[in-house]
Amino acid sequence: MRSIRGTRRTRARAGLSIAATLPLLAGALALAAPVAQADTGARDTLSGTKPLWATGSADRGATPDGNTVHTRVYLAGRDAKGLAAYARAVSDPKSRQYGKFLTAKQARDRFGATQQQVAEVTAWLKAAGLTVTGTTEHYISVSGDVAATEKAFGTQLHDFAKSGHTYRAPSRAASVPASLDGAVLTVTGLDSAPHKATKKDQLPPPDAVFRNSGPFSSYYGSKTATTLPDAYGGKVPYAIKGYTGKQLRAAYGAGKATGKGVRVAITDAYASPTIAKDAAEYASKHGDAPYAKGQFNQALPKNYTKTEECGAAGWYGEETLDVEAVHAVAPQAGITYVGASSCYDDDLLDSLHKIVDKHLADIVSNSWGDIEANQTPELATAYDQVFQLGAVEGIGFYFSSGDNGDNVASTGTKQVDTPANSAWVTAVGGTSLAVGKGDAYQWETGWGTLKAGLSADGKSWTDFPGAYTSGAGGGTSKTVPQPFYQKGVVPGDLARANGGLNRVVPDIAAVADPNTGFLVGQTQTLPDGSLGYDEYRIGGTSLAAPVIAGVQALAQQVRGGHAIGFANPVIYGHYGSRVYHDVTDNPVKGDLAVARVDFANGADAADGLLTSVRSLGKDASLKAVRGYDDVTGVGSPTSGYVSSYGRRG
Repeated sequence: MRSIRGTRRTRARAGLSIAATLPLLAGALALAAPVAQADTGARDTLSGTKPLWATGSADRGATPDGNTVHTRVYLAGRDAKGLAAYARAVSDPKSRQYGKFLTAKQARDRFGATQQQVAEVTAWLKAAGLTVTGTTEHYISVSGDVAATEKAFGTQLHDFAKSGHTYRAPSRAASVPASLDGAVLTVTGLDSAPHKATKKDQLPPPDAVFRNSGPFSSYYGSKTATTLPDAYGGKVPYAIKGYTGKQLRAAYGAGKATGKGVRVAITDAYASPTIAKDAAEYASKHGDAPYAKGQFNQALPKNYTKTEECGAAGWYGEETLDVEAVHAVAPQAGITYVGASSCYDDDLLDSLHKIVDKHLADIVSNSWGDIEANQTPELATAYDQVFQLGAVEGIGFYFSSGDNGDNVASTGTKQVDTPANSAWVTAVGGTSLAVGKGDAYQWETGWGTLKAGLSADGKSWTDFPGAYTSGAGGGTSKTVPQPFYQKGVVPGDLARANGGLNRVVPDIAAVADPNTGFLVGQTQTLPDGSLGYDEYRIGGTSLAAPVIAGVQALAQQVRGGHAIGFANPVIYGHYGSRVYHDVTDNPVKGDLAVARVDFANGADAADGLLTSVRSLGKDASLKAVRGYDDVTGVGSPTSGYVSSYGRRG
């Protein structure tokens, strides 16, 4: 199950929790006559298909034979190793193949599964007693009882105890007949999780209204909290009301670029029923360019599932934030929203595949994820395949790095988030941003918040500096080896934090702190039960990701419209140059904080106000330091970042 990034209420990370099924791609592959595969006994193991939590001590015995199992068999295609090699070559400016992207058809013809592979895999599955429920270019979905599933995948399914629940999982890694000759990439669905919703689910109305109380600063530091106690030796400013596109464009060096001619895709689960109206109204109120005909469109599934379990209404705000942030930074870029029908991995993968198969955009913003411990290896393999296919077409994926710092406070274990940990995506970290008078960039810190409430007598801050609430996700992966582009840039102590040399997150950063966040406008459920447009400030790396996606749209326009593709080799190639703000936790002398006043009920003062002081630049165990760090990566874009892409590198 996946979660939304972003913080608008006092809850950390999203204040919104979530878990996705796009319908099968139209036009199933025309299959050749099935050819049953002789099972000679030789099997190829699908590594990573047995979850780490399926241990002997947690084993509760065999899963009952009558249970039904739904799985997806992902296809490896013609040349899985060649796909990874070509994805690297076309993304690396040092390669002769740099920028020689393929069309979607060329990528499919060169790396996709053949009709013979699909037919042989289908025949094997049917011979095992499974029922094929759908076929796409990337996978075959099947269902069957436990006995047929065990026969097909050469393993026994058992029930295992995990976190107070019982889940089904393979007792050993799954395998497939060696006679399939590597046609199967992986299989998902052998391990299970509880599902509440039915196919009759409909999207709920928007969440209850959330508003920010005042006082506010209109720009950073414009209004000082003179009547509140000192913090860190002095008075602190009130939190801003919320930055707008004009301020963000100035902060990150948009110049005259608008993103014209570039299309950005956004993936989330579900779809806000009022997004077009809300986005247009927000743009009109805050000086953004109006949407031209066809500039914004959506690609949505026919049905939605798991709406209660996923908190569907919470995703409306995520889509609203993503769309309005991209448009605010790149006001003439096209935007295509691709909604998934639930917040589950297979369904989110469908959304990503839809973008790649139809090449709906060159830049893809994704403000969702989960902790690495919940990412099983077979799902990581499926995600990497779609990211690599995107790379060979010139499509870059940008993922928020998380909103809980090192995740110790939320999970008890220091770990990164996924899919941001993939070596084939750009992980976007978070900062606290100070934009001053006249839209002048002042400074940034790494986003990390300690919160202390006002004492009952109003004369001090209780337990100052307070407890950790949220911060930019980052750190060292335990499962993903160090990618080539991080070598020589990421400090060795970070890369070796878990032994060996591993991927470190994030790659680049932008504003994320909800106390220096972005103002959004959305139709919400008002206190009287009616629906109405309202505005609030929001943050999280679910803000940082679409901001960076918008900046990349500007950069691609400056590049003459030539696709940037998977950007990490270029991003790291510019490390240490003036195109980045080298963000640290202490950009000015002394510690930083803001005062914030919130409605206790989130809507009005009827139930009182909550006053707090929020520290800046204190992200769990993660530190933003000079050079690369695991809070902000190589840094945030300067005024020279966008223009640097005019040099095609």
